[in-house]
Amino acid sequence: MSHDFASPAFVEHYDELPLWSAAFGQLLLEHVPLRPGTVALDVGCGTGFPLLELAQRLGPGSVVHGLDPWATAAFRADRKRRQWSVANAALRIGDAASMPFAAHSFDLLVSNLGLNNFADARAAMAECRRVLRDGGTLALTTNLVGHMRELYEVFAEVLGENEALHAHIHHRATIASLHQLLGDAGFTVTRVVEDTFTMRYATGTALFRHDFVRFGFLPGWEGVAGAEVLAEVEKRLPSPLTLTIPRAYVEAT
Repeated sequence: MSHDFASPAFVEHYDELPLWSAAFGQLLLEHVPLRPGTVALDVGCGTGFPLLELAQRLGPGSVVHGLDPWATAAFRADRKRRQWSVANAALRIGDAASMPFAAHSFDLLVSNLGLNNFADARAAMAECRRVLRDGGTLALTTNLVGHMRELYEVFAEVLGENEALHAHIHHRATIASLHQLLGDAGFTVTRVVEDTFTMRYATGTALFRHDFVRFGFLPGWEGVAGAEVLAEVEKRLPSPLTLTIPRAYVEAT
């Protein structure tokens, strides 16, 4: 199949994935079970990753549905689906806490960083259990407490003992909290893969000016500290700067 590299439609679907979600999605694709004839659901599929990649890796005879409440993102994912001719993928707009699917509809549920974005993670996991067939698999990825510790150590130096900073750092998952969350929803965790990756910057200023950081992290930091504190943190960060990101792949039945 040839591609028209001058076509705006081709350029649109070739957009670069956010580095953050791609790093976790790669971990998911490395470990998720791939069986012919699978009926799967990507919960919180966003603009189509890993939905479209998973559908292609499972191949004809399988079907992967994507669910997300963000309508604009789902429309973009559907444009990519059509542009790539991924016939075994389908998009639905809906809330993970109230899924528009019958009970026991899926063999496989995946969620790449969904736990970070569900408004009600407990309700979402209960719904996952409802729509998953007996013997089916839930596979998810998440970041863990301890991420970007090099940054938060400098935050702590500037702020000292601070309840808001402590809550911000520790609201993320731990392996124990994941076992608890999934167990409460009726799942049994069968596999956990933990590792780390790094994000490197020349300076603290480069970090604070990074587009995805400004979108995904800066609002949370602003909620912990004002502009003056952020400026001091930026100034104190070492050059070059390496941030450690712990991540986990969790599989449950």
